[in-house]
Amino acid sequence: MDRLRSYSSIFSRKVFSSIIDFNDYSHIDWLYSTYDNTLYFNTYMDYLRTVYSIISKSYKCEYVYKNEIINQLLLKKYGTKKTIAFNELKVGNSIVDFAIINGESKAFEIKTEFDSPRRLKKQMSDYRQVFNKCYIVVPSGKCPFYEKLIEPEIGIIELVDTKRRLALKEYRPAIPQNKIDINILMKCLRTEEYRNIVYSYFKSLPKVPAFRMYDACAEIIKNIPVNELNHLFLTELKKRKNIIPKLVDIPKEIRQICLCMNLSEKKRDLLINKLNEPLKHRSICISRI
Repeated sequence: MDRLRSYSSIFSRKVFSSIIDFNDYSHIDWLYSTYDNTLYFNTYMDYLRTVYSIISKSYKCEYVYKNEIINQLLLKKYGTKKTIAFNELKVGNSIVDFAIINGESKAFEIKTEFDSPRRLKKQMSDYRQVFNKCYIVVPSGKCPFYEKLIEPEIGIIELVDTKRRLALKEYRPAIPQNKIDINILMKCLRTEEYRNIVYSYFKSLPKVPAFRMYDACAEIIKNIPVNELNHLFLTELKKRKNIIPKLVDIPKEIRQICLCMNLSEKKRDLLINKLNEPLKHRSICISRI
């Protein structure tokens, strides 16, 4: 188990930032020298592929779930050139694990085998105040357990092992909902975004001092019909920086970390080039991590 946890630690912002910014492979070098120095890998990317294959079978951590949502749902099922996705978007007092925005908004709450369902009801209650569809993504065999804990409108997706690969299978569809809590919506938006929503609908902004603009916009947004407000909300979110079209060009094992870090095209290319460097086949004990 310690070995598997160590493997999963590779797929972190700190490890990949060290590679990009400092040409520092020490964490991967340490992992290789500690657990796998009897094996030969041509490049760092070859090693990462093997590590990902191992944890996807034996240690399905949150990174694996998010990466498979990208590979199987975002890119193959829901994704278009205008689709945008978010890691850990704050919604009310909760943080949604993964969100996809296209013609409608979808929230995905991940519950791995290592997670507790303790906060699930509160999380899903928050998400349902702004998202059109809400799902939980759970381990194989856990659907009946979670089905008892959540509202029937919430969809359930199961991560299952097949003979060849992991698969995300819909156990129960999400039922679309059409309601928005203005207080929660406002907390999801940046200043420019809620100002744009007000201006798009009313063609003017409240004539108040800057320090009162948030409250004034929140009050006036209550007068926008829900369907129109939902459309304006999605329009603003889709203006945010979007690397989704480029994910197909990134090795499938590291798509989640690239999305999480919201890397520019220049930094993505730099990272991939660095990962294609030869792995150092020697014992290394020093790590920045």
